[in-house]
Amino acid sequence: MRIPLRRWFSRNTLGKDLAAGAVLGVESVPDGLAAGLLAGVNPLAGLYAYLFGMVGAAFFTSSSFMAVQATGAMALVVADADLDSRADPERALYTLAMLSGAAMIVAGLLKAGRLVRFVPTAVMTGFVTAVGVNIVLGQLSNFTGYQAEGDNRILRTVDTLVHVLQWNLPAVIVGSISILIIVCLQPTRFGSLGLVVAVIVGSVCGLMLALWMGAPVAQLRDVVDVPRGLPPPVLPQIDDVLYLIVPACSLAFVGIVQGAGVSASIPTPAGRPRADPSRDIVGQGIGNVVSGLFRGMPVGGSMSASALLVAAGAKTRLALFVAGAVMALVVLVASDLVAYVAMPALAGLLIVVGISAIRPGRVYSVIRTGPLQSAVMAVTFALTLLIPLQFAVLAGVGLGIILFVAQASNRVRVREVRISDDGRMRETDPRPVIPPSEVVILQPYGSLFFASAPTVERQLPAVGQSSRHSVVIIRLRGTDQIGLAHMDVLERYARLLADSDSVLKLVVSEKRLMQQFTAVGLTEISADDIYRGDEWIGRALRRAYADARAWVDEQS
Repeated sequence: MRIPLRRWFSRNTLGKDLAAGAVLGVESVPDGLAAGLLAGVNPLAGLYAYLFGMVGAAFFTSSSFMAVQATGAMALVVADADLDSRADPERALYTLAMLSGAAMIVAGLLKAGRLVRFVPTAVMTGFVTAVGVNIVLGQLSNFTGYQAEGDNRILRTVDTLVHVLQWNLPAVIVGSISILIIVCLQPTRFGSLGLVVAVIVGSVCGLMLALWMGAPVAQLRDVVDVPRGLPPPVLPQIDDVLYLIVPACSLAFVGIVQGAGVSASIPTPAGRPRADPSRDIVGQGIGNVVSGLFRGMPVGGSMSASALLVAAGAKTRLALFVAGAVMALVVLVASDLVAYVAMPALAGLLIVVGISAIRPGRVYSVIRTGPLQSAVMAVTFALTLLIPLQFAVLAGVGLGIILFVAQASNRVRVREVRISDDGRMRETDPRPVIPPSEVVILQPYGSLFFASAPTVERQLPAVGQSSRHSVVIIRLRGTDQIGLAHMDVLERYARLLADSDSVLKLVVSEKRLMQQFTAVGLTEISADDIYRGDEWIGRALRRAYADARAWVDEQS
């Protein structure tokens, strides 16, 4: 994989890349700390993930503007991974990031980018909506200053609302001010810096309110010691690998899906090839490995950060490295100031992020598609709220597979082809019962896999006592493989026709399907009644129809 360094440096684009990178780098400092807070780990792990994960991935992604950072969904999976139960929770976090990266690299090399399109919209809408709700609920304790009790976010939310009189008023004011600033600045040209301004102003207000009201507001330095330099590398904890496999696979899946959305949505610079989703997956995997190596949490393609980079005027991926350099400079020079960041300000930032992830229009679109998709969306939403996210993600994948199978099996349709005296063919709904001394041509459409066999069998015309001396021709054009369930359907239908002194003929256009029939062996259908089609559309069908017509006339 060549790294085209010459494409990253140009005098014509250097100024815009420096400006866009500076905007993203400054914005990423409070955003990274908030991501660590959301994940329930050391907030600095989120900051390091933003820095090292973004820079590491930028060398290998095909999307020039893909910013690989810790996303809200991935942070919640980390929060539910129960890392505190491990002997060394911090080393377990770094191991989780590296393990997730390894899974992404393998998936990218296997071209998993092509499989993302099979994830149903209903599943992703339910999941993303629940993630937004989870982000909001998970920050109520930091926002209110009340440490709620409960086994999950729902119970802790109820406990927080019940004990409203125990809320820390200065904390609520700081969080509310931060939210108000972000909301007011978003529609303006300063919207990209709204997060930074909100955190700075909120933290200053926290200091002033603590002096005025005598009630302290939690700061970052109360949670963790902020270092004055960049972290040294660390190796993974091998003992935790088996425990972390499930959350690592869940993180890889979330990262792959979100990264595919970034690859498809972020524009490609003029004259460059389209983004390769599989290569972007590999880049995200390498970003995770680098993030874990330098004490960061898992990362993935961030739509918001990538969009910010484009909106700020970036022209090449040099802007990503500039953003990383700005973040490193903040850590090295301004670590003492970072320690005074107010936790309610970060909570307010995350609440805005969570609310923005909830899109009622998207939910309504899924509801309008039908009850099946609505039910899948609702189940995914409920599971994501009630069970740990690493299992909710896997459950969503299972629901997606079930939804795909159900939809594909219901899409199969059987049509009847009628040939007029002048040779023209037209399609109609199949007649309910096979008439006597008649040639009936049936054409199934759709995926003929095992789950659709009952659907096809229900649509075949019934064989009654009067269905004598008739021929049914089933045309399998464009079908290169059918399952044993469909073969059983053909065998049963041929047996019913034979019991009424009628015949079933098949017209097969694909060589692979002919080989399958030969290998399995159809006991109820003679080899002479299987016609092989060719490149001439309709020729084999007309030959089968002529033979069938002659047989019917002979019987009559």
